[in-house]
Amino acid sequence: MDLSKISSGQNPPDDLNVLIEVPLGGDPIKYEIDKASGAMFVDRYLYTEMRYPCNYGFVPHTMSLDGDPIDVMVVGNRPLVPGSVVRARPVGVLMMTDDKGADEKILAVPHPKLTAYYDKIATYHDLPQTLCDKIAHFFTHYKDLEQGKWTRIEGWYG
Repeated sequence: MDLSKISSGQNPPDDLNVLIEVPLGGDPIKYEIDKASGAMFVDRYLYTEMRYPCNYGFVPHTMSLDGDPIDVMVVGNRPLVPGSVVRARPVGVLMMTDDKGADEKILAVPHPKLTAYYDKIATYHDLPQTLCDKIAHFFTHYKDLEQGKWTRIEGWYG
């Protein structure tokens, strides 16, 4: 896969392309696409038996405060195939810090051209509170058993 040919979206920041690395409900394995080769690598096995509460990936050609592309959690009820690109509309951000510094994560829903199911979702407040709680719980605890690693949730915004 040639990542240089995948745009950041049709109308960033409102219409983003998200390259999925980890599917919703997938096994507790963190995958990352190598930006140089485009190959999918196993980044690490999660030490906790937790599954990702949403599809997880990044926006190509962006850079967040941690020096990596912007992380995005795409809400949905079906897992997306790792390596697939999904159009998404941001509805909030989970601000957090980990052992390496700032590690914010955009929360997005599939673009209306893909499904009308999320048309009435304007912000994360419009999603079920239990979903936001599950996401925050996951990112609070998914590194708990890894030596020297930690996370701290600072809150939802948007």
